Amino acid sequence: MTITHEWRGGFGNAEVDALHAEGFDQSSLQIDWLTRVQRHSLGWVCARDDGDLVGFVNVVWDGGVHAFILDTVVAAGRRHAGLGAELVAEAARQAREAGCAWLHVDFEDDLRPFYFDACGFTPTTAGLIAL
Repeated sequence: MTITHEWRGGFGNAEVDALHAEGFDQSSLQIDWLTRVQRHSLGWVCARDDGDLVGFVNVVWDGGVHAFILDTVVAAGRRHAGLGAELVAEAARQAREAGCAWLHVDFEDDLRPFYFDACGFTPTTAGLIAL
């Protein structure tokens, strides 16, 4: 198994949609992911194994020094092997190279070990308004 990571890698909407639905345990949303990331993102990382999309993370930004991790997802059969942390590490490298000084993420409590321990994020105070 040789996993490749590609910044701003090509992908089909259906493959990201299927991976997202599996990873977030929801129905397919049939989103035009490519248009969305091209319009709103600094970039994204695709992880592939022999051509199959097995991981994805989106990096949105404010156009300045703040970047934000969204939609980190790894195929079910590839989890707990470091692939998610590799995706986030590549996203961080690319955001740094683009001149960002901060990489933000928010997540549910069960993902604390992943983001704090495996990815190196530190706890911070933040706020949220449900709209």
